[in-house]
Amino acid sequence: MLNIQHTKYIGIDYGVKRTGVSISDYNKVISFPLDTIETPKLMIYLEDLIPNEKIEKVIIGKPLKLNYQIHELENDIAKFIKSLQFVFPKIIIERIDERYTSKISSSIIKQSGINQKSRMNKSIIDKISASLILESYLIMNKK
Repeated sequence: MLNIQHTKYIGIDYGVKRTGVSISDYNKVISFPLDTIETPKLMIYLEDLIPNEKIEKVIIGKPLKLNYQIHELENDIAKFIKSLQFVFPKIIIERIDERYTSKISSSIIKQSGINQKSRMNKSIIDKISASLILESYLIMNKK
């Protein structure tokens, strides 16, 4: 069993083509954008990341529509979660509403002063969205 004091959480903004990944600090207070991975390569990436960073918990965005209906992407996410649980049976997986993360990410990037060409880079939005998913979870589950 991992010492909870020396573990981290990761946040995932799952997408059809690309998936954003974020990581917490050991105190589980701050979320940092980590990477954007091509979704078909996500499991290979996580098979390296999870043991090396001593990940205790994975927070995955739940794509709800504005009317609270489940987005079609949820079927793909459910398959991904089954694969993740098979490879890492002891990992804790939690879900959190991700409805506004892409819009907020775009706003954060715009306010940061990054030039317009860089702002168009969707991979930046994906990893910031993953960070917002994890940050929301950390705030809601503060001890």
